[in-house]
Amino acid sequence: MVLGAASLAACAGDASVTSAWADNASHKQSFSRVMVVGISPDVDTRCPFERSLVAKIKAGGTAAFASCDSVAKKNPLTRESIEEAVAAKNADAVLATSLVSKKWELKDGGSYDTRGGAYYKAVDSYYGVYGAPVVYADFQAIDSITRAQGEAHVTSKLYETRGATVVYSVDTKVRNISSSDVGIAAITTPIAQRLRRDGLIR
Repeated sequence: MVLGAASLAACAGDASVTSAWADNASHKQSFSRVMVVGISPDVDTRCPFERSLVAKIKAGGTAAFASCDSVAKKNPLTRESIEEAVAAKNADAVLATSLVSKKWELKDGGSYDTRGGAYYKAVDSYYGVYGAPVVYADFQAIDSITRAQGEAHVTSKLYETRGATVVYSVDTKVRNISSSDVGIAAITTPIAQRLRRDGLIR
């Protein structure tokens, strides 16, 4: 997901965001209780990402919940576990974020390490309702990174929970990435800002 990129940092000026309403979706929808889901098998990166995005959403007065703190079992992440958490929290929306692509060079110690530098692309057909993966084998673990530079592209889909349908999506691209916890904020801040700008959250 995002999450291979979530622990990476970028300057605010290096983030670009685009958004779109789903076909036939009402542009007057707004949500008051949002379940945040990071699509990743790596709980150690997924949970901090979700909690950061929850904090950004809550800042405007909208209730938000991290799936890491709400599902009965963190891994594997399934549609059923998300639906149980949605029901428990009475969430009216699910915001699912996944990694579309990333590309970077790794440097460990004094030499470049290209083992984790391959281009990774997640295929939409492997994701089901609420972004829950259908084929878990297609996820790849990311090697630990001492220093990294590159770019990441994540997509966030907002589902309304009554019909589990996508109403809105946000694409976020971050460039000039360097290793730092600030990277989470570099990705989550513009996502929340775009949702707020278009009236989906307070």
